[in-house]
Amino acid sequence: MGSRDVFLRGGALIGAGVVGAGLAVGLAVAVGRVGRTTSTTVVRDVAVPVRTVSSSFAPRGDSLTVGQIYEDAAPGVVQITATSIVSIPADPFLNPFGPTVQQEKALGSGFVIDKAGHIVTNYHVISGATRVQVSFSGQDQIDAKVVGADPSTDIAVLKIDTHSRALTPLPLGDSDDVSVGDAVYAIGNPFGFTRTFTAGVVSALQRQIVAPNSLEIDGVIQTDAAINHGNSGGPLLDADGRVIGVTSQISTGTTGEQGNIGIGFAIPVNIVRNVAAQIIKNGKVAHAFLGVSTVSITPQIAKLFNLPTSKGVIVDQVTKDSGAKHAGLKGHSTNVVVQGETYPLGGDIIVSADHQPVTTAEQLREAVARHKPGDKISLGIYRDGKKKSVTVTLGNAPEATQ
Repeated sequence: MGSRDVFLRGGALIGAGVVGAGLAVGLAVAVGRVGRTTSTTVVRDVAVPVRTVSSSFAPRGDSLTVGQIYEDAAPGVVQITATSIVSIPADPFLNPFGPTVQQEKALGSGFVIDKAGHIVTNYHVISGATRVQVSFSGQDQIDAKVVGADPSTDIAVLKIDTHSRALTPLPLGDSDDVSVGDAVYAIGNPFGFTRTFTAGVVSALQRQIVAPNSLEIDGVIQTDAAINHGNSGGPLLDADGRVIGVTSQISTGTTGEQGNIGIGFAIPVNIVRNVAAQIIKNGKVAHAFLGVSTVSITPQIAKLFNLPTSKGVIVDQVTKDSGAKHAGLKGHSTNVVVQGETYPLGGDIIVSADHQPVTTAEQLREAVARHKPGDKISLGIYRDGKKKSVTVTLGNAPEATQ
């Protein structure tokens, strides 16, 4: 996670938790995390079937005012200070006596999820930190233990040792129930301004962003609620005051300016709930892995090459020793170029997963993500023009590139 530009349709996507940390904590030299982004990505609209995920919290019968939402949720939102040690290379102008080693501090947000002292935040807020501290009032600093983190979803769980009466866990909603146009509210610590409250709407659903380890995160919520540096890891709330997402990234548009332009992204709470539960139980997260790379079929390709179906994904490559390989899935045998685009042909065509239609690579990835390593998934495929069913035992996802 170096200082890399992140592009979004001519603009940039950056983590909303670390840039500007120097302003908030008074660093003498703006290096390291100051100005750091997460990863290169292009945000795309992704059509993904609605998942069935049970919610632990039923809708409230009473209507809350905006002020009540803030009053109820603010005590459970914290500011996070992550301290790390960085090496500054020699520079004749900026560091003539280098190389030197110094402390670097980054600010982010988080929120309490239970009375045991567990706190959810973004992985990129605490990545590489030698010390993590949590503040409720802006004056207190409580040392926090990193229980575990998952770069693939940009989620981390911390734990603090304090009396349960001092903790206000935030209720978790159901991100599958969210609709475009819903009112949403963000609470965080932009530029160190503690518990800042902003309001907006859900601007779009099923966005796709890139996690700190370069894997894609599907089903992301887009909002126009003001999100700035320092908001990362904070809650995005619905009109009932329930968490529906964790604010993670913002777009800076074509100017590249380090501030809010009304395009922010939040990791859906249904992903967060599952990841946090695994971290608390096991200290880590296991992601299911199928072991194929695929390309979506287009009507033009289906017609040109007389494919047996006009919808589905063509298997390009099959990973060695993966569940897909052991199940006998076959990759492409030839490549064709159509209007400058290369398409693999001759491999299996996947048209369903768990008996649900699959028309894009994102839908297949979403189906796999609902499982754990060791689970079996049923795939409907076409091979040599004939339709058949294949059962694959899913493996563990390998570590992605940092």
